[in-house]
Amino acid sequence: MNLSITMPVMVKHVTALNASTEKPPTDSQDNWNETVKEPKPVAPVYDWNPKIQGLILSSLNYGSLLAPIPAGYVAGIFGSKYIVGAGLLISSVLTLLIPLSADVGPTLLIVLRVVQGIAQVMVSTGQYSIWVRWAPPMERSQLITIALSGLPMGTFTILAVGGVLCHTIGWPYVFYIFGGIGCAYSFLWFPLVYEDPVKHPFISTGEKEYIVALLAEQSGLVSAVPFLAGFPCLILGGQLTDFLLSRKILRLNTIRKLFTVIGVLIPTGFHLSLHWVKSSHSTTLAFLLLTPVFRIMTEVGVLLNMVDIAPRYSSFLRGLSQVFSYAAGALSSTVSGYFINQDPELAWRNIFLLCGAIDIVGLVFYLIFGQAEVQDWAKE
Repeated sequence: MNLSITMPVMVKHVTALNASTEKPPTDSQDNWNETVKEPKPVAPVYDWNPKIQGLILSSLNYGSLLAPIPAGYVAGIFGSKYIVGAGLLISSVLTLLIPLSADVGPTLLIVLRVVQGIAQVMVSTGQYSIWVRWAPPMERSQLITIALSGLPMGTFTILAVGGVLCHTIGWPYVFYIFGGIGCAYSFLWFPLVYEDPVKHPFISTGEKEYIVALLAEQSGLVSAVPFLAGFPCLILGGQLTDFLLSRKILRLNTIRKLFTVIGVLIPTGFHLSLHWVKSSHSTTLAFLLLTPVFRIMTEVGVLLNMVDIAPRYSSFLRGLSQVFSYAAGALSSTVSGYFINQDPELAWRNIFLLCGAIDIVGLVFYLIFGQAEVQDWAKE
């Protein structure tokens, strides 16, 4: 996400104006002013063509392809505390090194981003093994979604602050500041986080018994606006899930599928409509803003379903699902470029149609075969 914000100011751009044909500015007496000097960039810029930029941006996803399954498997066997902590620390340190690697050359930056992608998968997959041990089943959706709501909030913060930093003190400080915050957080992680309530030295006996007993019982500003809106939506979705479940209004399987339908069908409808509403700027903007707000509801649906069906292997399953997610992220730029080269006029319509078809097929498959009970192969 940091590089997506800084890339426009990291590369050289060809100006459309021909300086030799422009008349220098004059004062009120029609006298020539002094030569106007171009503003110096506040940070280094690089001569990277669009192909190199695409490789740099997608390299994080290529790295992420390598790690989900082994990271989730190792976290499930040996414990997630050190897997998550190490991934967070490695990713944060590499964030600090991005400006230096960019100075050395794009090859080193791509390698660094690949390793960073692996480290970030260690965080995203390993955390589920911790939640299985700490979150009581009747509160699990609420607790996990509160934690996951940090994703859209973090995205909002980076989008809102990153642009200001780029144009004031320079793009390297985007990486220095957020990388430093990540390092500080990782140093707090190791002494403060424990694998399960039994190992925590400061938790009260009553709280420890409550968590352990319940777990044993059930085994178990435009670009930033959508992500800011997703922050409360995700929390409310988790609370609504636990409310419906505790009041026995809906079964867990029905709740998961309901939120998945909301998170897939509505954004797909927005995407498919963009081609036909492109003449209305306000409608197009509204659709683009609302899409991630509804899309995030899948976090409460299918993406939490793996915790329901296989608590023991939730990190492994999360990693397996992320293989396909990161593969899509790595291939999306290539496929989009192919469509644009073939037919620039209708390219985005075709891209959205393809994405919509993939979403609908996946949704139908999940609605037919999705379950919410612990599977036999995942039981103790």
